[in-house]
Amino acid sequence: MEKIKCKAAVTDGTGNFSIEHVEVEEPGFDEVLVKIKAAGICHTDYDSLNWGKPFILGHEGAGTIVALGRNVRGLFEGDFVIFNWAIPCGRCCQCKMGNQNICENNSPVTGKNNLGHAHYGATTLNNKNIDRSFNLGTLSEYTLVKKNAIIKNHSTKMSFAAASIIGCGVMTGYGSVVNAAKVKKGSTVVVIGAGGVGLNVIQAARICKAKSIIAIDVNENRFPLAKKMGATHTILADRADKGLMKTSLKVKELADGRGADYAFECTAVPALGASPLAMVRNAGTAVQVSGIEEEIAIDMNLFEWDKKYINPLYGKCKPKVDFPAIIDHYDNKELLLEELVTKTYSLSQLNKAFDDMLHGKNAKGVIKF
Repeated sequence: MEKIKCKAAVTDGTGNFSIEHVEVEEPGFDEVLVKIKAAGICHTDYDSLNWGKPFILGHEGAGTIVALGRNVRGLFEGDFVIFNWAIPCGRCCQCKMGNQNICENNSPVTGKNNLGHAHYGATTLNNKNIDRSFNLGTLSEYTLVKKNAIIKNHSTKMSFAAASIIGCGVMTGYGSVVNAAKVKKGSTVVVIGAGGVGLNVIQAARICKAKSIIAIDVNENRFPLAKKMGATHTILADRADKGLMKTSLKVKELADGRGADYAFECTAVPALGASPLAMVRNAGTAVQVSGIEEEIAIDMNLFEWDKKYINPLYGKCKPKVDFPAIIDHYDNKELLLEELVTKTYSLSQLNKAFDDMLHGKNAKGVIKF
């Protein structure tokens, strides 16, 4: 087959991007060519504009298979697929231990391949190889990826827009509850930040049959959707409340005076890195979901007594297990996805999509192709 010419959002690595025409080659022996139908917009996409090198943006998406490499089994042209950015190699120490989300070879966060180099399927811009964000580059009309980067979507009901957000925010929130914290039935859960990831923590806590789910945010406009997702209580926090210490007292009032069994930080605000510790009871579990990556000060008194603080990546995702489970929850009307997509855009409106995201206007924005 001939190279496919298509439009893609390409960053220069210094804070800017433009819509360019790129060329995508035919798939290699273990690669799949996908026509992208929708791509979710994430804060990481915006942050990646300043990663210091040119590449195709985007790491959330869904589409249909156009062509397959000769060594790809179990997938067919026309299949509806979802992208997974934590691509397991299946061979390294972490993969063998079941920690596929932190693969030592392929993970763009913990592994050796931190962007998606040209040998992961050849894509060119002006006759020069161009990398793809997280080995995917979903803000493009077509992309070429390893077979382990996609999971077939067996749902006959789900829209491409809803499917496109599974591979990051939905998985991170859901997995942090189900895989990392292992929330128990009848427990009390606090969710700090009712944005895209926090809403999926709320949903997963409901699926786990938590008794009380307390959503905390500084934006009360987020509460109606949080309640729709399963929040039983809401607390409007004050931006001046340092570390949410005053808010933690309100949590304890709602949690028998002890504190919650589990608390999830979903804001990515460094000053709130220790706040889930203030929300949980003795021997409770605090989960840092949003991925704060800088030095912060923590009062060690917050760890008293026997509290656990965990920092899972991507909800400890095992894509071949978790994606089908999420799809089943959707089909069974236990997990809301269509409702999370509050606005869609064309690729030419990417600037507007970023702006709306930064101003908290959407639960989730999606680019539709």
